[in-house]
Amino acid sequence: MAGVRLVGNRVDTEDMEILSSRILLRSRDPEALQHFYRHKLHLAIAREYPGGLVFYAGNGLIEVPGHMSTDLPDGHANGAALWIQVRDVAATQRELSAMGVDIRREALTEPWGLIEMHIVDPDGRTLILVEVPADHPLRLDNR
Repeated sequence: MAGVRLVGNRVDTEDMEILSSRILLRSRDPEALQHFYRHKLHLAIAREYPGGLVFYAGNGLIEVPGHMSTDLPDGHANGAALWIQVRDVAATQRELSAMGVDIRREALTEPWGLIEMHIVDPDGRTLILVEVPADHPLRLDNR
């Protein structure tokens, strides 16, 4: 990107400075989606506003706005997926199964070494719940 330079140990741009980001999950039924993320996945609430919730999701945020739902076509998830790291995917699978969450694919170790399980939210969006084993390269300090 033009205008990008390293200043100390941070990236400085002359054009744009990104301060934060979040994923917005628009839904035809925002109440059902909010209930799923709040009461099934137990995500902590970062912010609540009339009609919407913003959830903490590790080092990111997931927002389910109630006000952006009227112009969505049916089947609007469009292949989007969320990758969510958990500490213990087997325990998470047991907990979600006990709550009646549809486990689309049980936890298994992928060829790339991550342990992944697939579930879907009320809109049909795939959530990939991932455990990073202690010896996986994602856990290594690459500095």
